[in-house]
Amino acid sequence: MPIQILMPALSPTMTEGNLTRWLKKEGETVKPGQVIAEIETDKATMEVEAVDEGKLLKILVPAGSQSIKVNSLIAILAEEGEDKLTADDAMKALEKKGAPAPQAAAPTASAAPAKSEAPKPTVAPPVTSGQRIVASPLAKRIAEQSGINLGSVRGSGPGGRIVKADVENAPAGGRSGGFAAPQGVDARDLANKLGMVYEATPNSSVRKVIAKRLTESKQLVPHFYLTIDCEIDALLELRKSINEVSSSKVSVNDCVIRAVALALKKVPAANASWTEDAILQYMDVDVSVAVATPQGLVTPIIKKTDTKSLAQISTEMKDLGIRAREGKLRPEEFLGGGFTISNLGMYGIKEFSAIINPPQSCILAVGAGEQRAVVKNGQVTVATVMSCTLSVDHRSVDGAVGAEFLAAFKPLIEKPYSLVV
Repeated sequence: MPIQILMPALSPTMTEGNLTRWLKKEGETVKPGQVIAEIETDKATMEVEAVDEGKLLKILVPAGSQSIKVNSLIAILAEEGEDKLTADDAMKALEKKGAPAPQAAAPTASAAPAKSEAPKPTVAPPVTSGQRIVASPLAKRIAEQSGINLGSVRGSGPGGRIVKADVENAPAGGRSGGFAAPQGVDARDLANKLGMVYEATPNSSVRKVIAKRLTESKQLVPHFYLTIDCEIDALLELRKSINEVSSSKVSVNDCVIRAVALALKKVPAANASWTEDAILQYMDVDVSVAVATPQGLVTPIIKKTDTKSLAQISTEMKDLGIRAREGKLRPEEFLGGGFTISNLGMYGIKEFSAIINPPQSCILAVGAGEQRAVVKNGQVTVATVMSCTLSVDHRSVDGAVGAEFLAAFKPLIEKPYSLVV
């Protein structure tokens, strides 16, 4: 009996993925444990290993296919003794068995950005009495909800079909508003109408997930923000001393990670998540750290951070950062975590507010250390100051708890020897 190779679920949140390439060709022998394909998930590119032994009879989903649903049939494996089995016979056998039909692959996005010369779309005149209105289901639904008469809307789709952008550009009950730009207007449609030249870079799976999750976070999570200034001259001196005698080169960010972990041990209520029936307070201190990659932002996790030394944090963070940029993190290395750090200090950013990483309740935005005038004992002096802003989910973490966390974090940064004892 031929064996089905299905699109695997490589993480608990994965519902679809992109099949980037096959490492085995049709007719080649496959053994258990061999890597047969690479799949791009919502966070990383991962290798898929064969479970069964046999001959790769037929590849049903070609390399480069996008948005392939989990558990879709992507290939067929012929078992031992089925050398004469054809792909058609295998498909018939699987259909009798009730196997899922292979999913039609979404169009493959070009690797190189496509330049647009802003083609002028053909716009059909409004529908007159007696003509059938041709519109997409989404356009019809938007028109119904907005009270727009589709009969007076000009269609810019194929054959005069009314599409989403046409309805969004039409005032309620009237003709299309031409170049009116209502809230939520499609940027590509507007750019084409205005003759704006642009490059279109296809969105990766990671970029799409980032957009979806951050939009939901800002819309659904009630953010509030707390900012504190920390003097880091002593921290810089400690870091210099450590790096002079240690092979593990410690960064300021490593020190911030360690300080956050120790502060969470002192204020565990900040290490929490909101659910409708309970607030989950985590027993372990697992700190996520934002890493910029070519595909978008990834947040690898340092597990049980409070139990690790600065040297251990430094070594682990370097490894996670490299593999995050290469798209080689395992799901358990970037899913979960109870608290996130986003550091833009290396770019010279003085201060910023980060968007909470659901389902976590807090994210600490770390700015650059810079020399500022400060007052000490009535005297103006110069100190290296770093501004840190805590974004907090007010449903699960109260303002007082956020303030307590920063109050615990500040002395760990300003008197940093507690980070190494």
